[in-house]
Amino acid sequence: MADTTTEYDLIVIGGGPAGYAGAIRAGQLGKKVACIEMERAGGTCLNWGCIPTKALLKSAELYVKMKKAEAYGLSAKEVSFDFANVMERSRDVSKQMAKGIEFLFRKNKVDYIIGRAHVPAAGMVEIQDGEKKGTILKAKNVLIATGCKMRRIPGLEYDGVRVMTSREALANRKQPKSIVIVGAGAIGVEFAYFFNALGTKVTLVEMLPQILPVEDEEVSKAVHRSFEKQGVKIHVNTKCENFRVGKDSVKLDLVEGDKKTELEAEVLLSAIGVVANIDGVLGRGAQVELDRTYVKVNNRYETSIKGIFAAGDIIGPPWLAHIATFEAVNAVNGIFGHGEPKRVSGFPGCTYCQPQVASTGLTERAAKEKKLDYKVGKFPFTASGKAVASADSDGFVKVISDAKTGEIYGAHIVGSDATELIAEYGLAIELEATIEDVHQTIHAHPTLSEALAEAAAATSNEAIHI
Repeated sequence: MADTTTEYDLIVIGGGPAGYAGAIRAGQLGKKVACIEMERAGGTCLNWGCIPTKALLKSAELYVKMKKAEAYGLSAKEVSFDFANVMERSRDVSKQMAKGIEFLFRKNKVDYIIGRAHVPAAGMVEIQDGEKKGTILKAKNVLIATGCKMRRIPGLEYDGVRVMTSREALANRKQPKSIVIVGAGAIGVEFAYFFNALGTKVTLVEMLPQILPVEDEEVSKAVHRSFEKQGVKIHVNTKCENFRVGKDSVKLDLVEGDKKTELEAEVLLSAIGVVANIDGVLGRGAQVELDRTYVKVNNRYETSIKGIFAAGDIIGPPWLAHIATFEAVNAVNGIFGHGEPKRVSGFPGCTYCQPQVASTGLTERAAKEKKLDYKVGKFPFTASGKAVASADSDGFVKVISDAKTGEIYGAHIVGSDATELIAEYGLAIELEATIEDVHQTIHAHPTLSEALAEAAAATSNEAIHI
């Protein structure tokens, strides 16, 4: 374990998707490396975000399918669930994956330290709590990967009972009869699907004109329609004001234009975004330049102070685990001269509700705003034999490409397994393949992936099955 006599090639602060990936990559390169995490390896994503929520969503999805067993010619009577056990399973999944990260640390000879890290100056890290409290470590390089934390509504007390963020929701063992979710980005939408599927009365509120605001407008509308059909009450273009937290419920006013409506729910879940998690990390001798609250870095992920680097959510949006991992690995490669580090250009965005949403590249609105000469190809899953056979025919594939060259500008999928399917278009864009290349690639039949080729073909009215 680390001590004051050891000088590290790299100390990583934060053990999330950026931190643990950066530390492991440095270990693979044979470097002396330590990773300091104040809770548990895996960070928010693995312990309180991406992984446990996917476990919950899988339980909800399976429950819904079992209740509709007759659609498959099956009979499943009196299907029920134990909410506490559903939540406990998600925690068990997180624990299992965290143990996996700890194993990878040992495998790659990474010193794993649980504690709160403070950087008083370049080349120096102090452990401020935990077993190693008071220890000062030396490092040639420091990588800050402390991520973000949930943004809170000003003036509202988060007690984890009536008012909570996603973190408190994941620790909850009691199912609320009703819930209002403020914010309809990926986190809000996923929790809306989960709670609604299990029978909680859900109200989803978004101040912007559409749920999933970063997604293509057609995709967001498709999810909106599906959610309303499933029973979720949705308010867009709506602000939340005048919160009143009582013993048994939360009341608030929904304001849409000149219209004001009072809403009461047993629980309020706040999903209004994230803020940089940098409090207490940097001392007087390590005051790196910030962009708003995010750490500013150059193309090599180095901050304004030589030897201090940063990657992941802490350097700003988009706040996605796979981007954090990409950035940290590239930062470490650059630090140790293992190729020129890359910055993020294209990336997939995914929302794991049902129907799923996945996208990469430009939305149609963005293409219009850029005044691009583009074409759109669309293919509905209702025309996919595999989707119909699986009773999962909601949604479509939409691809946007240059009208003349066929360069792929963006792809958007709403439907079953969208988050798996998007990878093909991500690779196509990375390799500069054209819409014709995707069209002419033979896709296995019957598969959902055929819809990707059919959407490409539809760009020039050549799709066979529509």
